[in-house]
Amino acid sequence: MTVSTEGMKVNWGSRTLRASVELLSSMRFSISLLTVICIASVIGTVLKQQEPLSNYVNQFGPFWAQVFSLASLNTVYSAWWFLLILAFLVVSTSLCIARNTPKILADFNQLKEDVREQSLKAFGHRAQAGLAESPEAAARRIGQTLVQSGWKVKLQQRSAGWMVAAKKGSANKLGYIAAHSAIVLICIGGLLDGDMIVRAQMLLNGKSTFTGGGLIADVPAQHRLSERNPTFRANLLVAEGTQSSTAILNQPGGILLQELPFAVELKKFSVEYYSTGMPKLFASDIVIHDKATGEKTPARVEVNHPANYKGVEIYQSSFDDGGSSVTLSAIPMSAATRPFEIQGTIGGSSALTNGQGAGAEQLTLEYTALRVINVENFAGVSGRSSSPGADVRKVDLHKAIETRLGAANKTVTQKQLRNVGPSVSYKLRDAAGQAREFQNYMLPVKMDDNPDNPPMFLMGVRDNTVDAFQYLRIPADPESSTATFVRLRAALADPAQRDLAVRRYTRLAVGTDRPELAQQLNESASRALALFAGSEAASVPAAGASAGKVKPVAGLQAISDFMEANVPEAERNRAGEVLVRILNGVLFELTSMTREQAGLKPLPQDEKTQAFMSQMVLSLSDAPHYPAPMAFELKDFKQVQASVFQVARAPGKTIVYLGCAFLILGVFAMLYIRERRIWVWLAPSEPAPAPGNADSTGGIEAMHSVSESAQNSQATMALSTNRKTMDGDKEFEMLKTKLLQAPQ
Repeated sequence: MTVSTEGMKVNWGSRTLRASVELLSSMRFSISLLTVICIASVIGTVLKQQEPLSNYVNQFGPFWAQVFSLASLNTVYSAWWFLLILAFLVVSTSLCIARNTPKILADFNQLKEDVREQSLKAFGHRAQAGLAESPEAAARRIGQTLVQSGWKVKLQQRSAGWMVAAKKGSANKLGYIAAHSAIVLICIGGLLDGDMIVRAQMLLNGKSTFTGGGLIADVPAQHRLSERNPTFRANLLVAEGTQSSTAILNQPGGILLQELPFAVELKKFSVEYYSTGMPKLFASDIVIHDKATGEKTPARVEVNHPANYKGVEIYQSSFDDGGSSVTLSAIPMSAATRPFEIQGTIGGSSALTNGQGAGAEQLTLEYTALRVINVENFAGVSGRSSSPGADVRKVDLHKAIETRLGAANKTVTQKQLRNVGPSVSYKLRDAAGQAREFQNYMLPVKMDDNPDNPPMFLMGVRDNTVDAFQYLRIPADPESSTATFVRLRAALADPAQRDLAVRRYTRLAVGTDRPELAQQLNESASRALALFAGSEAASVPAAGASAGKVKPVAGLQAISDFMEANVPEAERNRAGEVLVRILNGVLFELTSMTREQAGLKPLPQDEKTQAFMSQMVLSLSDAPHYPAPMAFELKDFKQVQASVFQVARAPGKTIVYLGCAFLILGVFAMLYIRERRIWVWLAPSEPAPAPGNADSTGGIEAMHSVSESAQNSQATMALSTNRKTMDGDKEFEMLKTKLLQAPQ
């Protein structure tokens, strides 16, 4: 039977109605809908779903972000048009099944024994042979042979002979019904587990999405769904030591709150990591508190191992911070800021003031994240790509092939993974609402393999979330702290401290017996230190400004600008070396002074101190460009973990599983089961004509020939299959040999 792509034809209703019914029940319409669903599913897979609108704006621009929003491409699976297409696909496929199933079932038991013997000669697989047995005996023998081979056989006696009709592989037709029924079941399950029922409640029960803030307990009832909601899929955040019974259901334009018939208490959250820093296992030990009976049920929830209670599945979705407390120490980056400590909670905020007086700027410190483990790749961080003297033209073909074959974890780039310890992320928001994001590491990080170079405290900053962090590197002093940097920043801003350091440097450099040289060195050192501290502006006009205006700069840039403005080009290299050497010497004396004032040991004059001071000069030079009045160093923390559960009541899950089973059976039946039909027409052989002048002996021979022909038969065999394959050719040859060979 050939399945038609045309739809159901009805004889009632208008012409438009008849055409609509025919289109809706046609296979071509179902295939078109299925194609649209596949395209929409691809879009939903490639494009991240249910992200904030700002994420789409940052990634694709405002125009495409608006297009995605209008077409609901950012929420494909809950879009009204997607649900409508699913509903139409269910109706269309159901009509196709209803139209074709009676024909398939009727054809299931038909062996088509009424086929004419002349029609057998038109088949591609056909054969003829004479058999030394009567048609009836041959028909019964052939039928018995086919039955023993698993064929369904029917014998038909006709006036001119016997027809043997057989059939095998009828389950192929059932595969059509199973596969199409699977589409209907999966779509119905998807509709039941989707947003259709939630949207129906919003339309009929007056429910609406909530867009405000505040406590969950204060959200009005019109934004809450009942415990008896038949289907939902929501997120539940529970911190360690707390319990919650209200989940959040994300919807376009806001959220809905889903009340649960129980409360989930998180006793302990456990997480294990790979060497790369990626989570290997995170699991939650919970206690389920039944609201109706008060019963407490302990359970453990892991990834791919959910807990089930009263028809609600509890999945381990993710983990988050549950309100960890942090202690931050402010590192001043401007003269108006003083060191201080502040405590806060992740997810909270604190009000700050940049300076004092009427010109003080109000800032808000927002604590965004605490990460206890940070695994970074330090391979090639020193920038050395090859050993000195290596021949970069040499290619090791064997090694090149080995790196690209074999295990999937082989890579050309070597990795050197290291856990650099905890970090804190925060935002500083000004009075206008503009914010920058910061990420600072708690422990100093060793950036290379040189034992003389000090480890660095990394202070990251970025203006936009799509940008990479830029880091200010502060060298760790012998006490593994940033205290030396803080003291040097304060001393550079104090003219008295700078003057004292210059005098100490001059006295050590030239002594007291050459006053004129000491005076010149004193003036040069004072000028260099003042330029570096930003207390004296370089005489360089700002771009686009009048000659009387100068740009305030500090650090090494200020010294460079001073050299360009006051030193001839031919003498700049030599003068620059002298000035930098003087600056390094004065800064070393300033460092020694601040350590003495703090009651610390002086720095030894060795290579480690030299490397430390070189990096300190760079850090002090970069500090004026830091886009905040202070940087916050993580001093202490108390971590509180939280689990993110996905709670779901999915009545359509069983229907989807059944549909998947039907789909597998149907596809295998259609692909691997071939329907074959075989016919064998058996007719008596025609007797040979007797000679006209035969004598009595010839007459006796003719009568004997007629008697023998009544015991012989002529067989015509034909085979049809729904797919032409090599196996079909082999099977026909085997059947021809087995069926058309007379028994011994």
